[in-house]
Amino acid sequence: MSEKEAIRARAPRAKITAPAVVEMKRRAEPIVVVTAYDHPTARIADEAGVEILLVGDSVGTVLLGYESTLPVTMEDILHHTRAVTRAKTAALVVADMPFMSYQVSVEQAVLNAGRLVQEGGADAVKLEGGERVAPAVRRIVEIGIPVMGHLGLTPQSVLAFGGYKVQARGEADQERLAREARLLEECGCFALVLEGIPARLGQAVTRGLGIPTIGIGAGVQCDGQVLVSHDLLGLFLGRQPKFVRRYAELADGMREAYARFVADVKARRFPGDAESY
Repeated sequence: MSEKEAIRARAPRAKITAPAVVEMKRRAEPIVVVTAYDHPTARIADEAGVEILLVGDSVGTVLLGYESTLPVTMEDILHHTRAVTRAKTAALVVADMPFMSYQVSVEQAVLNAGRLVQEGGADAVKLEGGERVAPAVRRIVEIGIPVMGHLGLTPQSVLAFGGYKVQARGEADQERLAREARLLEECGCFALVLEGIPARLGQAVTRGLGIPTIGIGAGVQCDGQVLVSHDLLGLFLGRQPKFVRRYAELADGMREAYARFVADVKARRFPGDAESY
């Protein structure tokens, strides 16, 4: 049986929940996460066996043409989350909380997390930061919404970082990150994204937590890995981090298909002899 046939023959999966993701760490089962911003991508990734679909604020740089994630709004994330959740996937759908949707107050954070679940259909939310967002994380969890944390290179802080740079290189910064990771676990996070940190730190934090870590440029020893789908598929034409591995080059195929269509229309070869629908 080919890999394609095996995917099609795979039995339907039960819905993956936040507690099920934590259990995967206890079983030492690697967790697969990709971004999804639309209905067909969500369905295809789910059929392939992906466990978590992240409706990331990376939609800003990947689909909307922004230079960073900062301009992404709640309405943007809600729009794309609805598209993903309409696919009714077995995968857990996590919606990113965009810049300025949780920083002003705990009350604001709770209301916006609630919107992503109530209006967007998300199974969980993700927000960036450690100690400064701990009260918001704790309250969101208290009202029954699973929260994924995010430490290290947090893209919403790109202006403060002075660009997309590896974080926590020094001993003091590494100790602070490890401390904030434990704090987020204590606040009730069910998982934690570690982005752009040294691999040894990723391994140490992973070993020190009871909740799973999801790495993105944080080493192979994290409990799971996440990639932006457009990076994985060779569709994103912008900056590509060193750790990214392209599993396809779909941009080349799309470019060729468009060029052939242009040529056929110009030569009046399309639509051929068909007169109507």
